[in-house]
Order: sequence, then structure tokens, then C-alpha cells
Amino acid sequence: MTPTVLEVAREAQGRVRLVVRGAVQGVGFRPFVYRLARRIGLSGWVENSSQGVTIEVEGPKARLADFQWQLRSEAPPRSVILGIEAAAVPPRNEPGFAIHASDVSGAPTAIVLPDVATCEACLREILDPRDRRHGYPFTNCTDCGPRYSIVLALPYDRARTTMAGFTMCRACAGEYADPENRRFHAEPNACPACGPRLTLLDASGSVLAREQDALLGAADRLRRGGIVAVKGLGGFHLMVDARDDEAVRRLRRRKRREAKPLAVMVATLDDARRVALPSETERALLASPQAPIVLVARAGEAVAPSVAPDNPDLGLLLASTPLHHVLLRELGFPVVATSGNLSEEPLCTGETEALERLRGIADLFLVHDREIARPVDDSVVRVVAGRELVLRCARGYAPFPLSLARPLPSLLAVGGHLKNTVAVSVGPRVVVSPHVGDLETEAAEAAFTRTVEMLVRLHGLSPEAIACDAHPDYLSTRFARDDGRPVIAVQHHYAHVLACMADNELAPPVLGFAWDGTGHGLDGTVWGGETLLVSDRGFRRVAWLRPFPLPGGDQAAREPRRSALGALHELDPALAERSPLFGDAERAVLLSMIRRRLRTPLTSSAGRLFDAVAALLGFSGAVRFEGEAAMGLEFALRGLEGGERYDFTIEPAPVPEGDSACVLDWRPMLGQMLADVARGEARGEISLRFHNTLAEMIVATALRRGVEAVALSGGCFQNRVLTERAVRRLREEGFRPHWHRRLPPGDGGLAVGQILAAARSLERS
Repeated sequence: MTPTVLEVAREAQGRVRLVVRGAVQGVGFRPFVYRLARRIGLSGWVENSSQGVTIEVEGPKARLADFQWQLRSEAPPRSVILGIEAAAVPPRNEPGFAIHASDVSGAPTAIVLPDVATCEACLREILDPRDRRHGYPFTNCTDCGPRYSIVLALPYDRARTTMAGFTMCRACAGEYADPENRRFHAEPNACPACGPRLTLLDASGSVLAREQDALLGAADRLRRGGIVAVKGLGGFHLMVDARDDEAVRRLRRRKRREAKPLAVMVATLDDARRVALPSETERALLASPQAPIVLVARAGEAVAPSVAPDNPDLGLLLASTPLHHVLLRELGFPVVATSGNLSEEPLCTGETEALERLRGIADLFLVHDREIARPVDDSVVRVVAGRELVLRCARGYAPFPLSLARPLPSLLAVGGHLKNTVAVSVGPRVVVSPHVGDLETEAAEAAFTRTVEMLVRLHGLSPEAIACDAHPDYLSTRFARDDGRPVIAVQHHYAHVLACMADNELAPPVLGFAWDGTGHGLDGTVWGGETLLVSDRGFRRVAWLRPFPLPGGDQAAREPRRSALGALHELDPALAERSPLFGDAERAVLLSMIRRRLRTPLTSSAGRLFDAVAALLGFSGAVRFEGEAAMGLEFALRGLEGGERYDFTIEPAPVPEGDSACVLDWRPMLGQMLADVARGEARGEISLRFHNTLAEMIVATALRRGVEAVALSGGCFQNRVLTERAVRRLREEGFRPHWHRRLPPGDGGLAVGQILAAARSLERS
């Protein structure tokens, strides 16, 4: 029997339920779905849920297919769709399309987006004297503004953010309800009539001015060489005129930050070109929605020398919030914008905390009444081998969701001791916290604990195990052991390589080079110049730098000449006996420690080898911040090219498992280097040969193992020269080199590697 026209029409109708998972909250996804459904002519609804965004659409099946295709192809630019689950449901014949209230049931698996820099449309409004948001320092829309720093719980709705206490005025409520407005369901929407406001405080906490007068008062103090603590998106900045050398040195004394470079903030890219020489890629990074600090070559003397002493680069960032935009335009000059803390302490986020901890540093405090739910520092990136390399993953990048090929058990990883981040596994992805920092103080320990608690609570998790570093004395390791859950200790360099593999979506086998300052070795020595062969089931240590004694252990990391003395002793004890790096008495004590192995571990660390070479080339004092000596070697060869290198040998080193490993013996290199120093060779030329030699060691090891995929991880690969030369030479020899992208190569990426190692361990057991 032939069906009637009416029956065909009914058969062509359908209704489908879609669950969209990924970064789809806080990016205007529901308004996008609303407009798309109405344009295509479908009925139904959309809502935020703890799992992402849930949609039901009804209409002709051909239109439903169009809707699902356009849902992916036209999604908002800041969204990340990780998956869409579709299921047919019975039609309801309801009229129109609606945005429903959020569904808060179920375990939270939605991704919280990072905070996003001010978009061009909002900036135009802020700078337009005719606009009602002219000069308003908390302007935002669905394309920009606070996200992670204000969210209290999922799903992401205003009622579950620190904006809950601000009731929208009629004009803002109208924008929020208008499907054609870019502020349609923009949860932090506000204006001068109903949103957060500025206040200027003196060092005692007394109110000096409010709103526009507060901003003008802060600007006036900065013009006069003062130090102002400015409450931004994820915490406080300490600001001072970047042109005023005396003011910058005063900030350094008060902050107890002797020499580590300070970040410089400017208003526009044109301003950036007045103080630095950004490449096209670096300009794109500066102006990106993430708006990180970008390491850029300095230009002339536009900023004070004490901003980055003896450093050819500047850490540069553009104004990223409306507050920064209006303040920088009022000033008309670059400012230092460094983290609001004492050196090595966590970021201040609240007024009371800032007044207590920054008293004696800041002269004035420019604050506001929007609470910061959790601290978020500035991200730091540099361009390496033509692409972005994140050195510190924070504002704009974190919380960073890393998608995996399959779901993992629910795990928590607590990272390392320095540059700490933590991570959790949420189904088929790992979510990495923003940068926590070095766990050296009680305040840092408290910040670490809060970050762990917030990340677990935000995602509604009950981890079945905790992954930590194998070093027994790390604060993060002690936290894991005290928690009560099963603990999975992960070797430091194995975590580094797994993190790089995840960052580049690599499957085993992979030959991983993990070169850094220090890591707890499985043989009782201090590792740091390791080559690991990673398979489906684990790893084998297949090569390492020749170990040398490290007199004083951790003290050598702060005093490079100790590493140099140990390296000289390994080359020839007689050279160490004659070394001018120490006076007779101190040298005798240290050599006695080396001979007796008293507080003198052996190390294969590439980082300590960098320190040793730096000391032999003239850096004989104590380092004032981590990596200072190695940075000096990199700076010394700036602009030099050439393939000259020193000699090295590869010695067989059988290991208990029966797999032939090898030792990269740097002693021939060190002997030739000492001869160059004696002949008066330029420091830059010696450094160039040193870097070339290290790159050739990597290539020679790869050729011995024959594994095509090579991963470069660990703090030493923050060094642009080493990484670029290793990548180029590996490619020339037919390998596929991979280095980090969004996960830092240093210890900021360890937590991801720990999660993956723990998951592997659970699978095997």
C-alpha cells in the first residue's frame, strides 16, 4: 500500500537528544545553539549540565542532520567540542526553542574554561566616550572575560560564580535576554550601574578614593615612582614605572627578588614595538586571547636596565583586562607587572591578604569588590623552532584539558616540588591546574592544598589513587602519603617523557630525553640527563650522561662552582686540586667531601653540567634564581651560528635487565673546553660548541636505538638554542622529534605524566 503524503511528512519528523562534552560553558555555546536552531527552524531546548551542554531538537530529519553538522562546523571560536552523544527520543511537538535552567544533577565532567583577554568589541566600547561602558574596568561578553577565576561550581551559571552578588540592571538584563546580543547569557555581564567597582586603599587599608577617582589616584602614584598593588583577574600585580630604574630597584628590594627578570606590561602592539622586537609569531601570541607573557628580544633602552639585568630579552605582555587597558592608557608608558607576592610565595588574591602580605612592598592598593575564587598567575611562553612553547601554564591556558584516546580511572596527581601544578583525570581527559609554584614555604603549601581541594571538588571526584613523585621528601609526596588513598610513586623523568608524549599525542615506542636539574634516580643517584625507551608497558633507562660528584648536594644547585669542581674531579682529580674556583681551605673541605662521598651524591644531571660549564666560563657566584647560570650560556651565543663542537665518547653500560645501555661521556668535551678557555677563546664561541655537542649527543643516542619518534622533555629544553639544534639535527638524520607545546617542559608538566604512569600501573595490576 502506498503511504500518504501526510504519513511521509510524519515519518520525516524526528527529535534527537545531544550531549555535547568539552569546553562548552562560558563561551556563548547556548546562545549559539539557540540562534542555530531558530535559523534552521527547529523546536526544542538547550541547557548547561554538569557534563557539558544538553540539547533536544525536533523537526524534519534533514534539518536535524544539518543542525548536527553545523553544531560542530560553526561552534563558537573559544569552544572545544570533545564529543557529542546523540540519541533519538520521542517527539513532543512543542513550539519554539528555549534556553532552560541548568541541570545540576550528575557528577561534574564539564570543562571549566580559562580566563580570556578582553575582546576587540568590548575594548571598542571601553574606549568610546559615547558608550555606557566607557572606561568601565569590568566589561566583558560571551567572547571574553573571567571564567575559571570566578566559578565556584559547575554547571557554569552566574549563581555559581563570584558574580552572584551583583544583580544586573535593566539594561544589562536586556542584553542577557536578547538572542541577537553578544551578551546573551554572558554570565559575568555587568556595567557601571550594577557591576563591581574600584577602590583605592593606602597601606593601612583606609579608603582614599572610589571608582574613576581610584584609578586616577593609582595612576598618579605610578607616575611619581610609587609601587601600586593592582587586583586583577586572578590575583594582584605589583606595578611600577618600567622606565624608572630607581623605582624598579626599590620594588626588587621590597619584594626580595634580586635579579630574576620582571614582566613588562604595555597597552598595545605598537607600544610593544617601542620596547622590544617581537617577531610575527610573538606578536600573534601577545595579542591572542590567552595574552601571556612572551619572551621577546629587548629593543634599546626603553625600559630600565634593572627590569631584566644582563638579559637581552624582556618578558612582555599586553593589557589583558579592561582594568589594565584603562590604567595603561591613562599612564601612557610601560609598567612592570610582576606577581603580587614576596619572592617564592603564592599570589595574593584578596584585599585583607594583600594588605597583610604586601605591606612594606606596595604604597597603594587598587582593589575591587569582585571576589577571586582561585588564584591564577600570568602564563609565560616563548617561541621555539617556530612555534609556541608554554613555560608557565596559567591564565588563558589553564585549567588545561588534555584529551586522551580512552577514559582513565579517577586519579589525582600532585606534581613535583618546584613549579608545581596538580592534575586530575576526568573520563577521557586530564585536567591540569594553573601554576601553583615552588613548594618552599608554609604559604605555598597552603596554596597547593587549596588547589588540590578545589580541582577535586570542582569536578566532583573521589580519586581512587594519588600519583606523586618518587622523591620521598617532596612536600607533594608527603601530602600524597598522608592522604590515606593508595599512592603510586612515579619516577621523575618517566613522568617528563610521558607528559611530552601526551602533549604531542604520541604512542609507544618513543625514545625520550629527559634533561633537567634533578630527579630521584632508581639507583640512588641524582638523575637529570636520562634517555628512556618508553614501551606499552613501561620504560627502560637506555642512556645517561656520565655521573659526577655533587659536593653539598642541593647546595650545588645554588652554587654552580660546586658542580664545576665535581666535574673537574671526574675529569682529573689533579685539575680539581688546582682549581681557582675556591680558596685553598674551602677547596680542601669540598675535595675531602668528594673523596669520602660525604653529602656528595653522584649526578647525571644535564642541568648541573650546564652549571659546571657556566662556572668554568666565569659564572662563579651563587645563582640568584633557578636557571640563571644556564641562561647566561644561552645568551652568550646569541647571534652566533656554526656547527663546531667538542668530542665525546659513548661507553657501553650493561644494566641488570640485560638491555645494553650506554653512558655519554662528556670528559673529552670538558678537556677541550678548558684548553679553549686557556687560549682566551670567546665565551660565546665556547658556549656554541657546548650546545652543539649536547645536540650531537642526543642524535648519537637516537642513532644507536633506532626509534623514529623522539621526545624532548625536562627543564633544559626550555633552552631555545639546545632545543632548536637538537630538533634540526634529529630531522636531518630521519627522526621525528617532538617537544612541548601547551604543557611546560619543566616540572609544570609532571602531573600529567604522573597521571598517565599511574593509569598504566593500575592496568598492569
